[in-house]
Amino acid sequence: MALQEEFESQGIWLFRYRGSLPIIILIIAIYFYIQSQLNPTLNCFQTEQAVTYFEYFCLAISLLGLYIRSYTVGHTPNNTSGRNVTEQVADTVNTTGIYSTLRHPLYLGNFFMWLGPALLTQNWWFNIAFGFFYWVYYERIMFAEEQFLRKKFGTMYTDWAAKTPAFIPSFTKFVKPNLPFSWKKVIKKEKNGLAATFLIFALFNIAGNYVQHKTTYNGFFITAAVLSSLLYIILKYIKSNTNILNEEGR
Repeated sequence: MALQEEFESQGIWLFRYRGSLPIIILIIAIYFYIQSQLNPTLNCFQTEQAVTYFEYFCLAISLLGLYIRSYTVGHTPNNTSGRNVTEQVADTVNTTGIYSTLRHPLYLGNFFMWLGPALLTQNWWFNIAFGFFYWVYYERIMFAEEQFLRKKFGTMYTDWAAKTPAFIPSFTKFVKPNLPFSWKKVIKKEKNGLAATFLIFALFNIAGNYVQHKTTYNGFFITAAVLSSLLYIILKYIKSNTNILNEEGR
């Protein structure tokens, strides 16, 4: 098999199972986080106040990723920029809004969402490994996705791709989105992101306190995890049992 076809085949397979990547990262990250809590000398920050500020900084990184995903999804039509599980889906090529600055904004958003928990470990070797693993993993997925779009849309896609960076945005190329922002689509497609983010940060906080036999839990993380989980359940029910979130073409 030629290298091009091999990369595409690998990318298609990884695309189908890309949901497992966060779980792998989470398990490894929690291990290194617990090690840092059991061995304070491994920590970059030695005061409780500094650690707290750093935790909020990590949360901000993850929320930045969620914002990028939400902004992307909110300005796109139906059957594009979704959470497709088994195969690529695209009824058109998105070229305006954030897609005028880079070709894969959702994967950039994912990177920041997962970078937040990775940074919590305060283990820089783990973070370097995470960055390398993410690059190799998603390089294949992006290659397969671009092959799909190239075959389906031809020069419409290649002309846009030739002037648009793959992963690092170029804001000088920004073009106003064709469609207005849709909160309904964001809620339908990204409702689990907020709950997952706060649940992960609460999990780290609880695990760190547990192994150190402490009870100095971060009330904000835990409260936010509970409230965002309840919100997710409510929105899930609304989506499944009503038409409130339905919007033509979105």
